[in-house]
Amino acid sequence: MSNVSQEHAQTGYAPVNGLEFYYEIHGSGEPLVLLHGGLGVGSMFGDVLTSLSQSQQVIAVDLQAHGRTADIDRPLRYEHLADDVAALIKHLGLARANVMGYSLGGGVALRTAIQHPEVVKKLVLVSTPFKQSGWFPEILAGMKQMDGSGAEFMRGTPMYDSYMSVAPKPENFPTLLDKIGAMLGEPYDWSDEVAALTMPVLLVYGAADSVSPAHAAEFFALRGGGKRDAGWDGSGMSNSRRASLPASTHYTVFVSPALVPVVAPFLDAPLPQTA
Repeated sequence: MSNVSQEHAQTGYAPVNGLEFYYEIHGSGEPLVLLHGGLGVGSMFGDVLTSLSQSQQVIAVDLQAHGRTADIDRPLRYEHLADDVAALIKHLGLARANVMGYSLGGGVALRTAIQHPEVVKKLVLVSTPFKQSGWFPEILAGMKQMDGSGAEFMRGTPMYDSYMSVAPKPENFPTLLDKIGAMLGEPYDWSDEVAALTMPVLLVYGAADSVSPAHAAEFFALRGGGKRDAGWDGSGMSNSRRASLPASTHYTVFVSPALVPVVAPFLDAPLPQTA
């Protein structure tokens, strides 16, 4: 897993919803809250984070029970984590921010936009389904088997090593696995909420992702995309976008060199006059 230097980052802990919520601020410009995947940390984006911070003020966080953010007596749920992100945005004194998440963090980013649309300017979702069945069946089967008994099996993996290097209580890794397993086992379908979103949304998937291409197309259609020819003048184009990154899997898309050239122009573009 790639790491990002903290040398020039502003770091802190925000007291929100009972958490001491860890964050790092890299670069300057429009604020972009960056949300890591399950069992990851904010720095897992590596060079992608560094590149984004050349034009954005990237706020990379460690979600509840991940990285430097200690766990609290609360289940891990997309809805709770989304409340934390919205509270952080307000704590930092920001009226709105762009929000980008990968995998589990993408689910948190999506719920933040659904529950707190007033604080989300643009939304970037990387390898993220809008309902549980968007994952391939073998991925769902693996999620259902995740629990604390797998902690020893994960010893030596990048996710295990990064957790052990920064977690306030490294011995809590099995508890994190238990909580994530319970979270991922909960059925969800956010179709109606996704269709009702008004901010621009960018959907990014690896060409060989854990989320099926059919689901990615269905997600884009919920955002008004891919339903008809856009016309010579582009007037039939949705305010949302979809991209597939060549030669990328679910496990490489978040550090793909092709990710920033897709994300940065979307974030830099002016907001449409009508949603």
